[in-house]
Amino acid sequence: MKYIEINEEPIALYQLLKFEALVSSGGEAKAVIDEGKVSVNGDVETRRRKKIMVGDLVEYDSQVYTVKVC
Repeated sequence: MKYIEINEEPIALYQLLKFEALVSSGGEAKAVIDEGKVSVNGDVETRRRKKIMVGDLVEYDSQVYTVKVC
């Protein structure tokens, strides 16, 4: 499991994917979310602006990330 550090919470799901360079752009982040390729806490998430909080588990591209504050 890998960690994603954020400065403040909450952060929108699409922004998290973009800022952590898991995707190449905000448009790509929105597309993978729309296609159901991202899970949050074990559930497929299709809301682009889903608020991600510390302790959430985000799964994308067969990797699981835990969100924590830096």
